[in-house]
Amino acid sequence: MMENRIYNFNAGPAALPLEVLEKIKDSFLNFGDSGMSITEISHRSTLFDDVINDAVARTRRLLKLDDKFQVLFIQGGASLQFSMIPLNLLGEGDTADYVNTGTWSTKAIKEAEIMGKTINVVASSEDKNFSYIPKNISFNSNAVYAHITSNNTIKGTQWASFPETGGVPLIADMSSDIMSRPLDVDKFGLIYAGAQKNIGPAGVCMVIIRDDMLKRVPDTLPSMLKYTTYASKNSMFNTPPCFSIYMIQLVMKWLEESIGGLEEMAKMNQTKARILYEAIDASGFYQGTAETDSRSLMNVTFRLPDEALEKQFVEQALKNSMGGLKGHRSVGGCRASIYNATPMAAVEALIDFMKNFEQKNG
Repeated sequence: MMENRIYNFNAGPAALPLEVLEKIKDSFLNFGDSGMSITEISHRSTLFDDVINDAVARTRRLLKLDDKFQVLFIQGGASLQFSMIPLNLLGEGDTADYVNTGTWSTKAIKEAEIMGKTINVVASSEDKNFSYIPKNISFNSNAVYAHITSNNTIKGTQWASFPETGGVPLIADMSSDIMSRPLDVDKFGLIYAGAQKNIGPAGVCMVIIRDDMLKRVPDTLPSMLKYTTYASKNSMFNTPPCFSIYMIQLVMKWLEESIGGLEEMAKMNQTKARILYEAIDASGFYQGTAETDSRSLMNVTFRLPDEALEKQFVEQALKNSMGGLKGHRSVGGCRASIYNATPMAAVEALIDFMKNFEQKNG
C-alpha cells in the first residue's frame, strides 16, 4: 500500500484501481502530449474522440455487446435514470413491472409514479426489511419492461442470477455491481450505472440500451432527456463529463489488460466476499444482515452487539488505515464495500482487524 493511502471501503464514491490513479497523476498536466490537461482539451478534439471511442469499445468487449446495443454516457447519475426510463419508454397505455428490493428500487418506483406512469410492483422484500431478493416472480406479459436493482448497497443484497421475465425486456440499475461479473446481456433492454461505485468517479452514468428500446422514445421530450439524442451524437450533443469518461476508459483498460476480463474479475470478487462472510459467520460477535442466499458480493453489511461498539469499531478501523466502514445512515451498523478495485490485501487486513477487535471487546 502506498504511503498515506488507506484501504478504502467506501460505498461510493469508492475505491479506484491504484494503477489508474497513477496513470492519471502522470498524464494530468500534459495529456497525450497536447500540453494541456485532460480537463482542458476540447471534447470536439481527436484526442477526446479517441478517449470516448475506446471507452465504448472496451465496454463492448468486456460485456460482449453486439451492434444492437448502444453505450451512452449521461450526466445526472442513476437518479436521473429513474425518471428518464419511464419518460422515454412508457407511452400512453403502456405499463411496466418493478421489483422493490430497497432504497434505490423504491426511489425508481417513486419517480415513475410522480409522472403518472402506470407501473406494477410485482414483488417486494419489504416484509423482511429488504434483507432478501424475491424469488418466483410473476411478471406481466404485456409489460414494456421489468425493472430491478441488481445490487443494494445499503441492505447488502444482490441478485445472484437474474429473473426470468418471459421475454419482457429487463432493465437493471447496476450502479454498484456493473463489470463485477459476466452478463447474459440478451436478457436486457437497458442497463444503467452511476460510475462512482464500481467503474469510475462521480459525474457520469453509463447507459447501455438496446435498439428496440430506442425506437420507443417519443419526439416530444426535451432533447437532453431523450436517449436518442445521446445515441445519435456519440454522447456529445453537449459537452460531456470528459474527465469522468476518461477515467472510465482507464478502468475498462485495467479490467481488460490487467485483470484479464470479467470472468477473472468475478473469481476475485467471489473470493473476497467468501472469506469475509466466512469470518463473520465464524464469529458470535458479528452478525450479517442479509439472508445468506441474497448476500451481496459488493457490499458486506453486518452488525456488532451494540451501537457503541459499532462506533468504536469504525473509529479504530480508521486509525488502522481502513476507512468507510460505517453503515448507511438510514440503517446504521457497519458495511465493507469490496468493489472491483478493492484489493484482496484490504479484505485480509479487515478480517485480521475484526478478529483482534472481537478478542478485545467480545
